[in-house]
Amino acid sequence: MDQLEESYAECKRLNSLHGKTYFLATLLLPKSKRKYVHALYGFARYADEIVDDLESTLTIAEKEIALATWGNKILDNLKTGSSDDAVGRALIDTVSHFNIPYEHFEAFLHSMTMDLTVQEYQTYEDLLEYVYGSAAVIGLEMVPVLGFLDDGAFECAKKLGIAFQLANFIRDVGEDLERGRIYLPIQELAQFGVSRDMLEARVLTPEIIAALKFQIARVRQLQREAAPGILLLEPSSRPCIEAASELYCGIVDEVEKIGYDIFNARAKTSTVRRLNVFITAYVKRLTVSN
Repeated sequence: MDQLEESYAECKRLNSLHGKTYFLATLLLPKSKRKYVHALYGFARYADEIVDDLESTLTIAEKEIALATWGNKILDNLKTGSSDDAVGRALIDTVSHFNIPYEHFEAFLHSMTMDLTVQEYQTYEDLLEYVYGSAAVIGLEMVPVLGFLDDGAFECAKKLGIAFQLANFIRDVGEDLERGRIYLPIQELAQFGVSRDMLEARVLTPEIIAALKFQIARVRQLQREAAPGILLLEPSSRPCIEAASELYCGIVDEVEKIGYDIFNARAKTSTVRRLNVFITAYVKRLTVSN
């Protein structure tokens, strides 16, 4: 196995280990596309691990230096077209193969840096600066790999990426509080009588439920707006994205099933639902060529 193959293998390992739903959906793609998706995931996961590894003994300042050092190296590699990094080799090969814009990776690293210092967002517009880099650009990076029939696929991919991220924010309110962060916009929470102190008390109230319902409605609206974009992708890629949309946005269904009590239970998609979604998508996948 040469160094490039080893890099792709490492990205695949990171995907299978940390992104089980993402990895499952990737299996629905033509085999020829999968390694490139693993490479994009590997880059994002490696950066995220620097920022959010709870077992790390590094201080915030040390994490900032580590992220900047690694991130700047990767950005330089993207410009030169070569890398000696275990993840970077596969990323540079993928970016070169599909001509993915450099700016997407710059934006992603900017958002990861924000995570080290920004603990809350006052408005939805403020949050979108973070979500654009942490999620929307992932969708934009994916479209060339998936293959597209019309440029409209890009805007829809942005919206679907944002929906995925917002669904995670709703599920992970308690977990994010442990890191000192609140992603749900403070001013929107206040519209329902919810304060940061109320969230930190970790007691479910009617006000918190109302605020969560508002956020869930936004996820579903974004998912609806993104749906037409799936038909703008190459047919062989559509079952993968349909499955990903149902599973990731479906997180909010699971939040409803636990009575919105995101403090005492983790909203989790059942194995049965995952399998049903996968099997349905797999059957569709069999009807189209690679």
